Amino acid sequence: MSGPLAGVRIIDLTSVILGPYATQILADYGADVVKVEAPEGDNTRYVAAQRNPGMGANFLHLNRNKRSIVLNLKNPLGHAALLRLLKTADVLAYNVRPQAMARLNLSYEDVAAVNPRIIYAGSTGFRQNGPYAAKAAYDDIIQGMVALPSMLVQAGADQPRFVPSTLTDRITGLNTAHAILAALFHRERSGEGQAIEIPMFEGLTQFILSDHMGGRTFEPPIAPMGYPRLLTKHRKPYKTRDGYLCLLIYNDKQWRNFYKLLGREQEFDSDERFNTHGNRARHFDEAYAWVARELATKTSAEWLDALTKADIPVMPLYSLDDLLDDPHHAATSFFRISDHPSEGRIREMDIPTTWSKSQPELRRHAPRLGEHSTEVLREAGYTEREINDLRAVGVTNA
Repeated sequence: MSGPLAGVRIIDLTSVILGPYATQILADYGADVVKVEAPEGDNTRYVAAQRNPGMGANFLHLNRNKRSIVLNLKNPLGHAALLRLLKTADVLAYNVRPQAMARLNLSYEDVAAVNPRIIYAGSTGFRQNGPYAAKAAYDDIIQGMVALPSMLVQAGADQPRFVPSTLTDRITGLNTAHAILAALFHRERSGEGQAIEIPMFEGLTQFILSDHMGGRTFEPPIAPMGYPRLLTKHRKPYKTRDGYLCLLIYNDKQWRNFYKLLGREQEFDSDERFNTHGNRARHFDEAYAWVARELATKTSAEWLDALTKADIPVMPLYSLDDLLDDPHHAATSFFRISDHPSEGRIREMDIPTTWSKSQPELRRHAPRLGEHSTEVLREAGYTEREINDLRAVGVTNA
């Protein structure tokens, strides 16, 4: 075992994207994450490209460094097996509605009764003391509720659209991972386990409105909501004569350098639209539109060279294939080809963080359904006969 969380055991009841993303981060950091799956397995096993059924590409990128055990929790024997696993666990993570956990007799009170030091971490759609408590929540639902599609229209899209990424799932997954880490730290200081709730709606509301609360920060309001620089229709990749570039001329030095590139440095100080950050904030639309007109006059290669020399942040607009083939990623070995025991050669992404001590590492490939059932049950004290009995009644596939 390696990584800063070596020795921490997490019982992972999560599925799909949000929860598995969170627990993979913790697994990458060295935790022993035991993924508990129903006999049919996590739904994400069966989506996206796959060589073999139940091992889809999305699943492979959300469940590395974990072990998989099959338990039918609706069977009393499966429920009893889970409680045995929880006795020595540090964390129980789930992302179904708390009402479903209660129906399975896995409420916080149920779990704390067998392990009072447990961190009981629930990723929910909504805070449980409000009228939406029992509602189902998925990424598309939360994106709509926190106004992302509406803001895209405000910023120039022809119709409301969802961001083409499971953005709210993954942001909540990040919130879940750091909440679990903080709860573990608290337990180290106090000895206390606890239940923590990580809601999607409230977390994304904070995420979005930190930019866009605007004038309604104040009571009474002093201006409309929304951050104009982010909402202008001109904030988009700049079209050049032969492609697109992504750049941001942000501070006064960068703006002066841009004027210098155009041979107009002497005009910068007297241009009251753009010569200070405050002035530019009042003319965002005009600033972006003006830069766009200038960028259209030369090729991408010409601008990349000139803007880089002028110390103005600029990079090409990538496609998905460009991102995979990026030379920086090649130099840092971010992508690697490895041999999966059942899926053959696969491309994996590295752990993004770098540590001077306790460096995390890729220890396990994403597991086949129930690959570690026998191993985990043995660790919980089950005999071979007991494991065979569980298999015979369909509680596990060990």
